Amino acid sequence: MAELARKEHAVGEINTLLGRGSEFEGKLTFEGTVRIDGTLKGEVFSEDVLIVGEGARVEAEIDIGQIIVQGTVVGNIRAKRGIEILAPGRVKGDVTTPSLQIDKGVIFEGRSFMEGIAEKLSRPKTQPGTQGPVSGTIESKGPAQQGQNKPPVK
Repeated sequence: MAELARKEHAVGEINTLLGRGSEFEGKLTFEGTVRIDGTLKGEVFSEDVLIVGEGARVEAEIDIGQIIVQGTVVGNIRAKRGIEILAPGRVKGDVTTPSLQIDKGVIFEGRSFMEGIAEKLSRPKTQPGTQGPVSGTIESKGPAQQGQNKPPVK
């Protein structure tokens, strides 16, 4: 518990608390640091910090700046800066982040994606080999193909 208190101090003052015994269902967006000690179901979106306290249960798709987990999270987590799972935390779902810390005593069931993630999380999705977002079909007509009706390259 002392370790989490140090982490909370490092990430800043807690702006909002969803306390023990409270329940929230829906889409949560926020600025600053939010701590959940109750139950949340739905979606979480923020560029800032989410703390899932011991005893908390979160069933959500989470797109966050940073997350610290001591409770239970069921759902996929995408964190732009980092994910910390502290004992006795449990995560069931895929995690995508440039920085992942999993302490001894944690249960993690899912996949982790880290290589090149910092760039991918901070820019729009692109198709391989392109410079920006792409949609539709791509047609290539070189000198040998001009004037011929070729099917589009996919």
